[in-house]
Amino acid sequence: MSSLNITVIGGGAAGFFGAITAAETFPEATVTILEKNRTVLNKVRISGGGRCNVTHACFDNRNLVKHYPRGERWLRPLLNQFDAAATVRWFETKGVPLKTEADGRMFPTTNSSETIIDCLLHTARRLGIQVRTSCGVTSLHHNGSQWELRLTGDETLLTDRVLVATGGYPQLPSYGWLPEQSEPLQSPVPSLFTLNVPDSPLLSLAGVSVPQARVQVAGTKQQQQGPLLITHWGFSGPAVLKLSAWAARDLAAVDYRFTLRVHWIPTLNETQVRDELQAFRQQNGKKQVSSQNPFGLPNRLWQALVAETGIAETQRWADLPAKLQNRLTEQLTNSTFNVVGKSTFKDEFVTCGGIALGSLNPDTLESRQHKGLFFAGEVLDVDGITGGFNFQNAWTTGYVAGKSIGR
Repeated sequence: MSSLNITVIGGGAAGFFGAITAAETFPEATVTILEKNRTVLNKVRISGGGRCNVTHACFDNRNLVKHYPRGERWLRPLLNQFDAAATVRWFETKGVPLKTEADGRMFPTTNSSETIIDCLLHTARRLGIQVRTSCGVTSLHHNGSQWELRLTGDETLLTDRVLVATGGYPQLPSYGWLPEQSEPLQSPVPSLFTLNVPDSPLLSLAGVSVPQARVQVAGTKQQQQGPLLITHWGFSGPAVLKLSAWAARDLAAVDYRFTLRVHWIPTLNETQVRDELQAFRQQNGKKQVSSQNPFGLPNRLWQALVAETGIAETQRWADLPAKLQNRLTEQLTNSTFNVVGKSTFKDEFVTCGGIALGSLNPDTLESRQHKGLFFAGEVLDVDGITGGFNFQNAWTTGYVAGKSIGR
């Protein structure tokens, strides 16, 4: 076993965690990380606005997996090996305590992603893991006894075991350097993005948000609820990001051109909204519609929705025609917007698609078709919504692959 060489392709979260776990589990092995960029852990650095959203404080694995639009059932047994609680413990034993924010996201107490990067780099150094940067892999094949990696610069590297943790690729041809698997690749499409609505009447309200709204892709069952942020290009916020993740394939199929329906007060149905408006009208007859709103919506948003309904700024509640009151109810419960594209959410791009989960041994993450070839992280057809779930997938799959790779 002393001569075992393990090579990890990809110096991101899953790659480092897989390499560290392999080095800790198989101390006789030589472990090397190859990273095509000049620096490692780049996504860790920019995640969570530079604070690194390490995981989510969801310690019931049955609930945790519900935050993965793809890979839910497959990931569930893997969490028995390494889950969010294990992530928290792992970083704490390395001197990096995590804290939980009100929405469940967990960050290092330093509020700096550099703390996580330093921890991973220091641990890798202590274990003798070699990290090579500016070192891409252009082809990978088995020569009968070992894996042969062709590197950029025409160097050839021989190794016994390979862990592919390259992250997701935006297009199918980018996976071309990998050997074929027993099941075809799931074609990649973006997940976690914001919506472009260039003709939205609300663009001037950029920065205004509501704590709860329901967003729906018209004509489908795809809908999500949560905080909604109006931007200078359309819509963002957790409700939109969740919708973009769960509907990733549907929205790619229509080239991100669809009608978005927004219910601004999702705690009430249409009848309840109509009744509230009627009751408010009777008590506030002399007041202007545009200056008084019964639902606690931000004033600028209320005024914009009132104006969009066709109600004059000076219109009093007492004189509001029934037709306009009905239209206002419709505006509050079923605003429609023409989406004509998407934008990346900050720098937290995530890919839906990749290595088909059925092509791997579900206990070890080894390829069914190619012995000694393992996969972890976003290169797999697993993706979570925003909130630390994609990093948890990286830690979990990196750990499982690292535990198994030296056997």
